[in-house]
Amino acid sequence: MTEITGVVVLSAYLVDLVVGDPRWIPHPVVLMGKAIEYLESLMRLIAKSPAVLRATGAVTALVLVVGTWFLTYTLVKWSYTVHHWFGIILTVWLISTTIAARGLAGAAKEIFDLLKGGDLDEACRKTGWIVGRDTGNMDSKDVTRATVETVAESIVDGVVSPMFYAFIGGAPLAMAYRAINTLDSMLGYKNERFMDFGMVSARLDDLANYIPARLTGLLLLVAACLLRMSPQRALATVLRDASGHPSPNSGIPESAVAGALGVRLGGLNYYNGVGAFRAYMGDDITPLRPDHISSAIKLMYLTSALAALAGVMTCTLWGYIKWFIFKGMN
Repeated sequence: MTEITGVVVLSAYLVDLVVGDPRWIPHPVVLMGKAIEYLESLMRLIAKSPAVLRATGAVTALVLVVGTWFLTYTLVKWSYTVHHWFGIILTVWLISTTIAARGLAGAAKEIFDLLKGGDLDEACRKTGWIVGRDTGNMDSKDVTRATVETVAESIVDGVVSPMFYAFIGGAPLAMAYRAINTLDSMLGYKNERFMDFGMVSARLDDLANYIPARLTGLLLLVAACLLRMSPQRALATVLRDASGHPSPNSGIPESAVAGALGVRLGGLNYYNGVGAFRAYMGDDITPLRPDHISSAIKLMYLTSALAALAGVMTCTLWGYIKWFIFKGMN
């Protein structure tokens, strides 16, 4: 039933908040990563030209996404034949592994604590775990900016998107989304190695996050209002700055968070020693400081809770609509 699906996804979200991803339990993303590495090495044995690289990259993405959906569907279907509650528990756990609210908040909070404690070197090192840019020569403001940007962007692909697909298609579709996101994180780089091979993975990730990113933008406005921040400034910043981000999706949550906090994100980043300027998001009303990391975490948590509640309400409403339609037909 649709209503049960809503409760299952909400339960998975709560499991992530309370338990997170214990290291002693094998995480599906690790298995996806190993599968991607194997498929890439296999495909590169035959891929020599840009056209063949794009084709084999597309095959890699297709195999992983479809294979993940099929394996998850088969596992869930089997679990329900064992026992109804076993199926529900397994489904809740599988969906919870696709949501990363607790892990994201924990990583950001650790960096915040290091900055507040004056340990900039360790803060830079830990920041390097969650961003792809060079972090060795960052100052406190740079570390804060990188962390706030990561929290903002990850509200979409780490929280709202997996819940969005779980509400639509349960654990199989949520896991398929996580496969898409993992493909992008490993192959979706615009460098010599992945420009062709990872093109389909990057485009697929953009497509998968398109609707969730815009829903996240709306939810961030509500969260900013509830937290007594500035939803008006957040909206104005999204309308003005989001399109300047290189990603068609990440600019929405990043600019919304920047506007809500009254800070300016974006600017000069370094990748392997090479500088790259990213368009500014927001206005420098308040200089960036470590406390903005805590504010970004609060926005992330409240936005994720709003997404979970909105999903449950939508599923329940849709269930009643189907019931009335079915009743009318009979």
